[in-house]
Amino acid sequence: MSLKTDAVLEAVKQVRSEAPKRKFTQSLEVIINLKDIDMKKPEGRIQEAIELPHVTGKKNRICVIATGELALKAKRAGAELVISTTDLESLATDKKRQKKLAGTYDAFLAEAKMMPLVGKTMGAILGPRGKMPRPLPPTANVKTQIERLRKTVNLRMRTHPVLQCAIGTEDMEDREIAENLMAVVSRIQGRLKRGLKNIGSLYVKTTMSPPVRIKL
Repeated sequence: MSLKTDAVLEAVKQVRSEAPKRKFTQSLEVIINLKDIDMKKPEGRIQEAIELPHVTGKKNRICVIATGELALKAKRAGAELVISTTDLESLATDKKRQKKLAGTYDAFLAEAKMMPLVGKTMGAILGPRGKMPRPLPPTANVKTQIERLRKTVNLRMRTHPVLQCAIGTEDMEDREIAENLMAVVSRIQGRLKRGLKNIGSLYVKTTMSPPVRIKL
């Protein structure tokens, strides 16, 4: 049993037509309400980083923690911030700056050999936010890794069986938004014991609009 493309496209078109016009570009979000799951079991503690088919329109800001050649490659590839070993060590006693970095940047990459230091220095801040860096081996294609993270969204179940994340912006095509939404649902479906049957309801909405239900 799988989600139907036509049903998603229909809902996307409807939410566009009903969304109030604003002077800013609104985001589109998916809301997934789960049912019949035990939140004390692994399937009820969902935390996923999902690479979407298309950039959501508001590209993720990337921070890379690296030295030498990998740091240079990260700068050339357009990383918004590159942190050196010295910078990382200076963060150890600066929790305020750590929290600011965690709030400012959407995703992190770290040179593999620096991962233990990253965990010791910033693990307590990045871990609970689902932002622990992906390791970069010496031969990694940094540009490709950054491009993938630009399209990645994070979902995390908290106190209720609900998942929500951005899947696009108003200036994207309906097809792109639908494909992003379906990628999210497909990944979550794979984490659930009964698949789509564990999804009680599914909605799409813009920043300022009421949600529109998608037929399952």
